[in-house]
Amino acid sequence: MILQTDRLTEDFVERSREILQDNLVGVYLHGSLVMGCFNPQKSDIDLIVVVDEPLSDPVKRAYMDMVVVLNSCGPAKGIEMSIVLRRVCRPFVYPTPYELHFSSGHLEWYKKDPDDYIRRMNGTDKDLAAHFTVIISRGRCLYGAPVKDVFSEIPKRDYMDSLWYDVEGAAEEITKDPMYMTLNLARVLAYKEDRLVLSKKEGGEWAIRALPPEYHPLITDAMREYSESAEVVYDNALAEKYAAYVLKRIQCGICSPHFRLQV
Repeated sequence: MILQTDRLTEDFVERSREILQDNLVGVYLHGSLVMGCFNPQKSDIDLIVVVDEPLSDPVKRAYMDMVVVLNSCGPAKGIEMSIVLRRVCRPFVYPTPYELHFSSGHLEWYKKDPDDYIRRMNGTDKDLAAHFTVIISRGRCLYGAPVKDVFSEIPKRDYMDSLWYDVEGAAEEITKDPMYMTLNLARVLAYKEDRLVLSKKEGGEWAIRALPPEYHPLITDAMREYSESAEVVYDNALAEKYAAYVLKRIQCGICSPHFRLQV
């Protein structure tokens, strides 16, 4: 049974409280659901769970079993969530350590060998800098301590490095996933040049205003696929040219070897 997003997030919070009990600091929503561009066919439900103390393996197993059940009731792309310790949120630690992570791409691994998954699914994740930035600027606290009490401001260098980490392979990847890479490149450039924290849809709208007209058909097609689930045949040559152009503008003024923003 597919649940409405409000019901699913309510169930997620309720079960998180049951499993994590007093260790739970809060549950925070970010991504398309808080940025006004959620598409059940193209979007996932993005959640950050903050706890006070590290989780035992049995608690991780119970938590993952819960997430997998709710994931099966969610939108096409399911749930993406990370559990992090409060101590890495304020003051912010980068790259950010996490206790546990899940997305639909990892579902088969967990089903096949849950013990291995729980043992190995931890470490650091540069993407968390971007997720925390969205939580701070536009996110929603679903339960627990207010955002301002849990998360400190993310340094611009760390946020830009996180964004770059997501698009640095765009020249090779854009023809494999043109919708995602086209819109993601746009929103990264919007932050680089105008300090805007945008959704994919908003990134596309910004790009139509800010980028040369020759790229508008590609951007418009990507926005149609993202917002309307339209079937689109992309011009790969134009997509590759667009990726090279936007990457060059993103890199302008960013120092090597880690492409961290000069601020």
